[in-house]
This record gives sequence, C-alpha cells and structure tokens, in this order.
Amino acid sequence: MEENKKSILERVNSPEDIRELDLKALNMLAQEIRNKIIETTSRNGGHLASSLGSVELTLALHYVFDTPKDKLIWDVGHQAYTHKIITGRKDLFDTLRQRGGISGFPRREESPYDVFNTGHSGTSISAAAGIAEARRLKGEDFKVVAVIGDGSMAAGMAFEALNWAGDRNEDLIIILNDNEMSISPNVGAMSSYLNRIMTGQRVTKLKMEIKNFMKSIPQIGEQMLKFTKKIEESMKTFVVPGALFEELGFTYVGPLQGHRLDHLIKNLENVRKLQGPALVHLLTRKGKGYSFAEEDPLRFHGIGPFRIDTGETVTEGAIPPSYTKIFGRTIVKLAHDNSRIVAITAAMCGGTGLDQFVREFPERFYDVGIAEQHGVTFAAGLATEGLIPVVAIYSTFMQRAYDQILHDVCLQKLPVVLALDRGGLVGEDGPSHHGVFDFAYLRSMPNIVVMAPKDENELQHMLKTAVECGLPISVRYPRGKGVGVPLDDIPVSLEIGKGEIAFGERGADLAIFAIGSTVHPAMAAAGKLRQEGISAMVINARFVKPIDGDLLCEVAASLKKIITVEENVLMGGFGSAVLELFEEKGVHGITVKRLGIRDEFVEHATQAELRRMYGIDEDGIIAAARSMIAEYGCKKHQRKIRQVAG
Repeated sequence: MEENKKSILERVNSPEDIRELDLKALNMLAQEIRNKIIETTSRNGGHLASSLGSVELTLALHYVFDTPKDKLIWDVGHQAYTHKIITGRKDLFDTLRQRGGISGFPRREESPYDVFNTGHSGTSISAAAGIAEARRLKGEDFKVVAVIGDGSMAAGMAFEALNWAGDRNEDLIIILNDNEMSISPNVGAMSSYLNRIMTGQRVTKLKMEIKNFMKSIPQIGEQMLKFTKKIEESMKTFVVPGALFEELGFTYVGPLQGHRLDHLIKNLENVRKLQGPALVHLLTRKGKGYSFAEEDPLRFHGIGPFRIDTGETVTEGAIPPSYTKIFGRTIVKLAHDNSRIVAITAAMCGGTGLDQFVREFPERFYDVGIAEQHGVTFAAGLATEGLIPVVAIYSTFMQRAYDQILHDVCLQKLPVVLALDRGGLVGEDGPSHHGVFDFAYLRSMPNIVVMAPKDENELQHMLKTAVECGLPISVRYPRGKGVGVPLDDIPVSLEIGKGEIAFGERGADLAIFAIGSTVHPAMAAAGKLRQEGISAMVINARFVKPIDGDLLCEVAASLKKIITVEENVLMGGFGSAVLELFEEKGVHGITVKRLGIRDEFVEHATQAELRRMYGIDEDGIIAAARSMIAEYGCKKHQRKIRQVAG
C-alpha cells in the first residue's frame, strides 16, 4: 500500500522507468513534472513557458526511443527541463541554474542523455546530421532525433541543414515543435507557411471528401470510416500539405496534437520504423498547464523568481530602471528627432526594449526573426540609402553575425549602430549566453567604434553619439538594473575616443583604468582604498576603440602602477588594448595588472557571484590594488597594507 501512495515521479529515475508506465500513469506523471518545473522555476527563475509546452513531447520521445543509445538532440534547450528531470537529475533539479548546480541547458558534461550542448538556436538539425553521418561511417545502428521549434526553424542554419539532410537520405527524424512563437511572436514566410498548414481549408475539405466517399460505399463504408478514424493520426502524411518538407526529401507527418500522449506515442512508434529523413510536425502550447504562462508566454519565456499563485515577479523594493529600458526610451526619443533612425531586432522585440519603438514607429521597425546574419546585412543595405539602422541584439547572439559586421558593415564603413544588450556576465543562463567576447572580436575590425557606458545616464549619451557619428559603432551595456544615477533630460554627443577622470586626481599612488560596468565598482574601491591611505585615480575609458591614448599614456607615465578592469575576456580585450597602446607609444617602466575573464568559458551563477569569482567587483579591485602596492609601493604603504591584512 505504501508503494501505491508514492507519486509517479518519485518512482521515475530514468527513461527505462517511464517505459514501464501505462497511459494513465504517463498523464499523471506529466502533471507532476509540470508542478515540479513551476515550483523550481518560481524560486530559481528560468525558461518556463517553453519547458511547460514540451512535457508530453519529451515523455513520448523517451518512451518510444531507446535513449541514450538513440540520440536525442534539443535545439536551444529552452524546453529541456522535463528531459533533465527524467534522465537522472530529478534530485538535482532544485539546483537548476544555481552556482554548482545543473545547467538550464543540455550539457554533455552532465549526462549521457545530453548528446549536444545547446544555448543558441538553429543548431539541432546540423548536429543531428553530423551524428547520423558518423553512425554510417562507424557502421552502428541507432536512431537520431532532432527537436526544433518553429521559430528556430526559420534560422538560416536550419534551412542549410534541411537542404543537406534531405539530399543525403540518411535515417534522421526531425521533430518540429510548433507553438507559433520563438521568444517573440514569429515572423517570416516559414511561420506563414506553418500557419497555413495548421488552418488551411484544403486539409479540411480533403478529409470531408474522403469521409463522404467512404460513407457512399455500400455495406462496408461505415466500417471503413470507423477504422479510418482509429488510424487517422497515423495517416496525417496523406492529408496534410507538407509540400515544402516533402520537396526537400523528408517524409512529412502531421500536424499532430502535441499534448496528446496517446497520439504522440502511436505516431512516433510508426515514424521510428521509417527509413530515410522524416519530419514530424507537432502543435503545442507554450506555458501549457500554468494559466499565467499560457496567457503571457513572452514574459514567462525567461523569467526570474515569481509567485506561483499570482504569476507576479518577486522584486525587492524600488529598483532603478534596467539598461534595456533606458535603451528603449532613448531610441524612441532620438527617433522623434531624427526620421532616418530605424530599429532592427532578431526575434527579441521585448527582450531588447523596443516595445515602445514598435508602437510609436511601426513602419520604421523590423523584426527579422532568428536571423542575426540577415539582420546585420539588411541594416547595411538600409545604411547605403542614408538611413541610420540601430540593430539591437544580445551580445552573445551578435557573435553569429561576425562576418556580416566585418565585411558588410565595417569594410564599407556604413553607419550601422550595434546595440549589444546583455554585454558582460549575464548570470544563470551560463556559458552559451555570457556576452564577454564582443570587445575582443569587434576591436580588431577596421573602421568600427567600440564603446561601453559606465551607467544608464552615460548610455543615453552614447546612443546619441552612435546615431550621429556616421561610422560603424557598437555600444554594449549589461543585463539588469542600472546604477541608479540621475538621468539627464537631453542626451548629448560625446567626443569619439575621449575618456574621463571619474575619481581621484593626478599624483595618486596608482590608476585604475575601467570600462563599462566596472567603472562604478572601481570608484567604490578607490573610495575605500583612500580610507586605508592609498590614493587611486579611476579613469572611465568609455572607448575601447579608439582608445584615449593621450589621457591613458599621460596617467601611466606619471603614476607607473596601472590596473585595468573589464567585464570581458582578457585575451584581446580592453586590457590588451591598453598594453598595445603603451607599446606603440613607447611608455616604459610601468607595472600593469589586468582584471577580467580568464581564458575559459564562464559557468552559471548570479552576476554578483561571477564578478566576485573573477575579481572584477569592488572587493576584487581593492585586493588587486593592495597587492600591487604591497609589491611595488613605498614602505609606508606596505606597512599600512600589512596592518589592514592583519
């Protein structure tokens, strides 16, 4: 009797366990998993709506396929929470996205069931095609299944992979999880095509004609009709116009109801027997089973801690507006004054703060979908005709358009503004989402200006600078709330390549060269160091390129002891630019210590924890300054340092 009182989920520790369950128990398990996902995400934050929408799909896939022998590849990974729970990480799920806990995305390092690391969209079909080809070369026998959303299916890489996989004719199954949304509502011809499949009258008309024809057959018509109804879900490929996928070489099956476990299992069992490439089209609902997420899947796509009973985000008192919100407000203000400004994003209208812009200037706003490469070159085309495109994309996703920035924007010296949201450490989303590479990959490109504001007020001025400078230009700003400084009413242009003394004065013991989000921590550190008898000058560099050579070289030549601080990788970043400047200008006899991200991928934790870990917060800067004075300072300072340490 005690065993029967156990929840279904308590008895499930691997996919082998779910294969022992009947349909009723599977449906009960689905509800228990939803409850666990909601409870954990309400505490830890995470990608809720996508994972709630894929519960039945995940259970059906692991029920039908012999994972981990059969390979299951997730696209992006936003929808993989159920997968984690039933593949041996149920007891670790409370640590989701926490420092030292499990990742919010599939990670090969975590489990043999995680076949391919994900985090960016459109990769699953290409990865699956590679695994299928390796299977052929090695003479092995297993199934390969790629799960991709309808938003990711519109990405250029997904089209390239479909083109390849259909022509190779290898045994490969693609699950198209169609919920009519990626993060923002989908756009483009692929989305329209899928909508036509879902709602097209052709399907309904054909099914009615078949039904009437069967009824007209004497004696056996009704029996045939009943039989056909029983196998209707297995015959979808005969009545649905999946012509695009069929032309690409795939057997098309669907669209199927993605929350009906009985239909999913039956059809996947049939598809498992097929040879060659097949595409199964499922219709699901984002946020399924939690009303607040169903009603507002955009807000619950990636959300912080929230109250389950109300869906309200948990906040601690009044907080300053986010950098994203300040960006959105400022671009609207600038667009009112300049009709040539247009805004572009890649399926992230809300995430990049362009909601107000699209309301006020719908004819000047473009959402290109999950197509960052197209978005940047599209902007370049607009710029050739005298417009000023502002391309708002997260730093981590802008990496996907490296070649387009280099060849289509910088080579032609076109005035495209790259607004890089989530620059620096983003926190719990982990290594695939940290925006810590843009200083390094952008500053090597000729013609581009690279800058970062110290706070939300300076962000306003940098955006004004960007739209007026007439050059390729990037402005990167961090995730989350601003510093809380007062905001000037009118943005003004800054002089390109000029920094400022943010704290202290000439004649200090050392200088801290800071950029972007590290400036205010550096100023706070300098304030505390002053109390210890150590004077530190803080330079707000503002520009990584062109760097303020006159100011930095003058300070370095005078003070001799320099600390550089950046929320970016050290290799090729701001600190490297400073060292290159000193070499070029012949500044010798100085000591430089660089603080930033080491040569490694940064794991998931809160932003504060990560900044502490890499020594780029206030305490880390203080420690670096003490160390430098202890080693290279005068004896008076060295005694003071020993007293503080003691």
